[in-house]
Amino acid sequence: MSARVTSGFWISAFRQHMDALNIPVYIRAHGDETAGAILLKIDTLDGKSQTYTLGHDIDGRETWVELASGPDAEVEASLQRQMKTDPDLWIIEVEDRSGQALFTAGQIPR
Repeated sequence: MSARVTSGFWISAFRQHMDALNIPVYIRAHGDETAGAILLKIDTLDGKSQTYTLGHDIDGRETWVELASGPDAEVEASLQRQMKTDPDLWIIEVEDRSGQALFTAGQIPR
């Protein structure tokens, strides 16, 4: 059985990792420190963005699952709906023109 790190700890490690890569990261919503769900928004700065959350694959391993993708206004509307239903939610926004931050994020274990 593997130990799970807290959401707050994971976000701290993620921010440090992105800082080391000079990729801007912003905490848009501060969720529950222990077990808040984490939504990761990747803004490619071209009017489009994607939002991901951690889910599980068929073998039970955590993986990033896309929740929304497209024009930034539509993705933002999706985030607003999520925030209304989950007060413990973390929203982390990454500005990355290449959109590769998600793959970098996957290198940080949860």
